[in-house]
Amino acid sequence: MNVLVADDHPLVRDALCRTMLRAEALAIVHEAQDFAGVQAQCAAISPVLALIDLNMPGMIGLTGLRWLRSNFPAMAMIVASGQEDAPTIRAVLAVGARGFFPKSAAPELLLQAIRLVQAGGIYVPAGALADFQDGLPPAKADTAGLTPRQLDVLQGLLRGLPNKLIARELGLTDGTVKIHIAAILRALQARNRTEAVVRARELGVGDGS
Repeated sequence: MNVLVADDHPLVRDALCRTMLRAEALAIVHEAQDFAGVQAQCAAISPVLALIDLNMPGMIGLTGLRWLRSNFPAMAMIVASGQEDAPTIRAVLAVGARGFFPKSAAPELLLQAIRLVQAGGIYVPAGALADFQDGLPPAKADTAGLTPRQLDVLQGLLRGLPNKLIARELGLTDGTVKIHIAAILRALQARNRTEAVVRARELGVGDGS
């Protein structure tokens, strides 16, 4: 199993690699120190899991994550960052990451995050859940009641697209997209589009399913 660890600090990268091997002893761990290296490694080895520094050279924050999600949709991403505020965590999850790991946290927590993501879940630090108000939407939410067009709009949300781009891709008006998004929020028991994205990924939507 090919996995990727990307961080511009050699000591941090080495520690992350060792934790990755603890989680998956048979993994082949590849390394990158900047976003160009991440792009090259992804193209060469198609990793199933990547642990990525949000602020490495060339990453341009969320733009890099969006590019990776668009070009390697089957790759599960865990983002590591020194920024631990709720807006950053929400934004990272909204563009397709399956987990967020604060660099200040203990390696044991990263081990938990890797194993949870490998099992198909989404990892959010326990300390950040208070900033998510009531946490993630309730488990009873699902996408069964959504129409095919609403599922198309949901895919746009999962890709981090704004309403105007979703409307353009699907040949809809902005108003129609807003109506579909309202239906998606109700179906997923979400209060906003970020929570809808998090919940949809928990349900396995947008990961090749």
